[in-house]
Amino acid sequence: MPHPTFSVIIASRNPGPAIQHALQSVSEQSAVSVEVVVIDGNSDDGTIPWLLAQKSPDITVLCEPDHSAYEAMNKGTKLARGDWFVFLGADDRLASSDVLAQVQAQIGMTQQGILTGEAKYTDGRIWSAPYKPNIYYRNFLHHQASFYHRSLFDNMHFDESLRIQADYDFNLRLWLAGVRPKPLSIYIAQCNAGGISDRGDWDNYREEIQVRHRHLNTWRCLPWDSLSIARYLRKKMIRKTASARPE
Repeated sequence: MPHPTFSVIIASRNPGPAIQHALQSVSEQSAVSVEVVVIDGNSDDGTIPWLLAQKSPDITVLCEPDHSAYEAMNKGTKLARGDWFVFLGADDRLASSDVLAQVQAQIGMTQQGILTGEAKYTDGRIWSAPYKPNIYYRNFLHHQASFYHRSLFDNMHFDESLRIQADYDFNLRLWLAGVRPKPLSIYIAQCNAGGISDRGDWDNYREEIQVRHRHLNTWRCLPWDSLSIARYLRKKMIRKTASARPE
């Protein structure tokens, strides 16, 4: 089969009906060649039978145990046939039926290996691609709103020793290797609020600090470490206040 332009790679484990909406948002894409690669970590909520029933040459499904979403995504990059990869969570979706057509129109006007656009969360928050990324900030690229050329994965992959911030680590390594993202004023993905990197758990901030110090100057990291700790304490206080409210 000819290589598609885009591969949408989805890692899933017990996603429930949400994954149906994710796949539907891919199947609705118009005027582009696109495939979807689903790596399922042996879901036991009925997801696997539903996935295996989706008979299409444009859908690849692998169901087997994995240790993390990043292990699943690494598997997905090896199975994907497209020229450009985008990673969605099983409870995320592409924003509209012409998203990939809009991105495709930009591909011929850039030689960068990453294109990154806008993401919106179900709670109303909006993330827009910065024209001058701050690499000390963990979300200087938004994972679900970024397209990576397949060649970037020839000699690099997500670090599976990291459970939450392997995408930040991957993006930093690309940046330090001279790969710069091209910002797009395109609404790429709708993301579900409250994911593992959005809940405010300390492990998330601990890994962020660990990754920053792995690649960047220690003294320049310290102010951003302080900000990470402040964000963690703020979210902890918000959760504590919310749990103390009477029903």
